[in-house]
Amino acid sequence: MQALYIRFFAQEGMKHAHQSVHDWLFGQARELGIAGGTAYRATAGYGRHGLLEDAFFELAGKLPESIEFVADEGRIAALIERVGAAGLQLVFVTHPVRIGITGAR
Repeated sequence: MQALYIRFFAQEGMKHAHQSVHDWLFGQARELGIAGGTAYRATAGYGRHGLLEDAFFELAGKLPESIEFVADEGRIAALIERVGAAGLQLVFVTHPVRIGITGAR
């Protein structure tokens, strides 16, 4: 099955609607029928906020985080629309992907 992969980039500890951005995104994705998602906390990263590394206690809650989903193009487009309509300005990337299951007959 052909689909789209999307990765949103956020900052650990970032909140929206009184919850973490990844929890908010998970809720929106579920409502749109996206089967699952994953959030990853980085150990280091750099970008518009400079270099951040998981080496100092004062960086707790400030490291980069990515939140990923795979779904059909329509659901991914709807998720992007919801994120923008909610006033969030998150950087994202998309890639076309193929979904499969190993050993499937």
